[in-house]
Amino acid sequence: MGMAMAEAALMTPASSIRDALGGRALVLVGMMGAGKTSLGKRLAARLNLPFRDADAEIEAAAQMTIPEIFAQHGETFFRDGERRVISRLLAEGSIILATGGGAYMNPETRAQIAARGVSVWLKADFDVLMRRVRKRSNRPLLHTTDPEETLRKLIEQRYPTYALADVTVYSRELPHETMVEEAIAAITAHLKSAPIEQPQ
Repeated sequence: MGMAMAEAALMTPASSIRDALGGRALVLVGMMGAGKTSLGKRLAARLNLPFRDADAEIEAAAQMTIPEIFAQHGETFFRDGERRVISRLLAEGSIILATGGGAYMNPETRAQIAARGVSVWLKADFDVLMRRVRKRSNRPLLHTTDPEETLRKLIEQRYPTYALADVTVYSRELPHETMVEEAIAAITAHLKSAPIEQPQ
């Protein structure tokens, strides 16, 4: 027993999370502007896991930007490619995966994430999201006459589905390190309470 306790004492939060994942990915979901990429990179560094950004992988595979894919091929084409890319990334095992805002809305993608990952919803209020997305022009779904109304409608449509995620972390205007600590605490609490086999 003494040895087991000594080993447990040596386990860092990072190594205990990696062990508890059992080869699954940590998948960040949420709206554009929620901070999935920035938090994802910091979590990956802290947990010593590879970071993957689904949108960046899609752009690399298509050799086009996401706004170009939307403009030339439409959203349905993009979502199909997104689903295939996420499936490929989930096969890599324990990674930190940032997904696009609409990815988790696809039932097939949600099922894949449930089977091979732990989903983490970065939940942000409208004002926080609007402040962040105003600074970026690469949001094809917001290229409308009334981006604020579009964002409100997307929140209304998507939040009930995002709420199905395993873990919820509130994305606020806090120091990055504080957000990482909150995310690690929430993920740890979930992994302690949930078996390795995630429900389908």
